[in-house]
Amino acid sequence: MQWYFVAALLTVLTSSQGILTTLSQSNGGYKYDYATVPFLAEFFKLVVSGLFLWKEFRGSSIPRMTTEWKSIRLYPIPSIIYLVHNNVQFATLTYVDTSTYQIMGNLKIVTTGILFRLFLQRKLSNLQWMAIVLLAVGTTTSQIKGCGQSSCDSVFSAPIQGYMFAGLSACLSALAGVYTEFLMKKNNDSLYWQNVQLYTFGVIFNMAKLILDDVRGGLENGPWWQRLFNGYNITTWMVVLNLGSTGLLVSWLMKYADNIIKVYSTSMAMLLTMLLSIYLFNFKPTLQLFLGIIICMMSLHMYFAPPNMLLDLPSTEKPTSESALKEIHVERRTNP
Repeated sequence: MQWYFVAALLTVLTSSQGILTTLSQSNGGYKYDYATVPFLAEFFKLVVSGLFLWKEFRGSSIPRMTTEWKSIRLYPIPSIIYLVHNNVQFATLTYVDTSTYQIMGNLKIVTTGILFRLFLQRKLSNLQWMAIVLLAVGTTTSQIKGCGQSSCDSVFSAPIQGYMFAGLSACLSALAGVYTEFLMKKNNDSLYWQNVQLYTFGVIFNMAKLILDDVRGGLENGPWWQRLFNGYNITTWMVVLNLGSTGLLVSWLMKYADNIIKVYSTSMAMLLTMLLSIYLFNFKPTLQLFLGIIICMMSLHMYFAPPNMLLDLPSTEKPTSESALKEIHVERRTNP
């Protein structure tokens, strides 16, 4: 399977996440406990990965599996990073509004490139660095509202704590992705065995969160397993399947591609979501949106296009050879 096919599918699924989540609401709220959705998505990914791993065992060759504890103990770390990241997100939202938070969240595009270079020792050309910065600029431009709206200058009016937490959130998001790529590529283990380890700890941490929510709420609504499917409908199950499938595609990209491709996929998904919202939710397109799309397309071309497509330099070989022939011809005429 080619990485660009997986990246395109990830873009489509990611762009539909917000739309499906919005459609799953009823009267502006959720009839189901939205904390159960990540748990079921992790469980879905664990089951699918386990089935593929079992299929590999039934094949002609036994899949490669590292079962040493010093290797397995590394797999809870991404879940811990995401857990801290989620709490930092809530802290950030106490200092900035939602639109400002979304704009400042684009910092993770640049921080991913930096950590990608520092921790994975992956070199990027100057042109690729420019493309990454352009991607961040393009996504930010598409999210900026018009100056006639009240939140036009809200990005620059946030307190310093908001900028600090937003920067920390961007670094944690990038760190989780880069560390996951390190785990997936540090050996030649089966992708599905690595997924089983990742998602086992994902299920455990999400279950712990549900138990903690029960304790904080004093078990007023009963234990979490009794209300696990309360309020679920077809759209809610589509949200779960979408979230689980997206995670499986991301793990494939971490194994066989890299974080930068994932960043481009999720960034393009955000733009695709905005375009789809024009038809589904009467979202009014802005000039900033179309400018952002143009900038992101330029960034995409700059990063992935071959160098010979980006540098259209005139050839100097042919004129040089022609001039040399002319000099020889003149010399022969003057010196018969």
